[in-house]
Amino acid sequence: MPNDCKFAVLIDADNISDKYIKIILDEISKDGIATYKRIYGDWTKPALSSWKSILLDNSILPMQQYNYTTGKNSTDSALIIDAMDILYSGQVDGFCIVSSDSDFTRLAARLRESGMQVIGMGERKTPKSFISACNRFKYLDILFASAEEEKKKNTEKSAKPAKPEKLEKNEKLPGGKPVKSARTADKPQPQMGNLETLKEAILSISEETSDEDGWIFIGTIGSLLVKRYPDFDVRNFGFSKLTPFIESLDLFDIKSVRTNDNSAKLIYVRPK
Repeated sequence: MPNDCKFAVLIDADNISDKYIKIILDEISKDGIATYKRIYGDWTKPALSSWKSILLDNSILPMQQYNYTTGKNSTDSALIIDAMDILYSGQVDGFCIVSSDSDFTRLAARLRESGMQVIGMGERKTPKSFISACNRFKYLDILFASAEEEKKKNTEKSAKPAKPEKLEKNEKLPGGKPVKSARTADKPQPQMGNLETLKEAILSISEETSDEDGWIFIGTIGSLLVKRYPDFDVRNFGFSKLTPFIESLDLFDIKSVRTNDNSAKLIYVRPK
């Protein structure tokens, strides 16, 4: 996706914690430019007071929506109406809907029907129906935990003298067997299912799209996995790159090929 794509970022404040705001904006910046940044809620409620300084610092427009009836949430309706208005304005290429609420499933599907890229963000409690309606879905609680863990490691490194490095997840033990990531083993599995299901999908993709010699470009695997599982992200399994993740599965032989102009290295894999 081109990095100049224009996105409308619409946040359900009743359903998302303010601690995720940096992750939300950082993630959408990888895909394009956030031309609309709006957040919806009843700002007369004390529960949303923690958002105030964050909205000012990040230039996010708060949209006030009172709950007209006790027990009914009017915020969802306001967000949906605004999304359709923005769609018909023709000013954006995609939407980022930030919520863990299944009420936005039909909205996501309708936006995709109009040719919009739809990125969903929410926690692991998000219903599968909403996840499946998006082009891609990102788990904020997993990304937040990973960021906090990385921050803690960096703090410990700066506070302690250097020690001999241990084998990391993308290194190998004697005999060539990949080392599994401890974070991968301990991390609760996202909606896409367990790792065995993912392995079967990867093998299926390689069988269906490989060349005559059985090789397939690793980027093709990543693209097709996202189409099958919108919430697929190697960071959900404790990795930062696709290649180390694929290597850790111990399913493929891996080779690298330089481009004709020698400016880049392409990674190909083939089932063992």
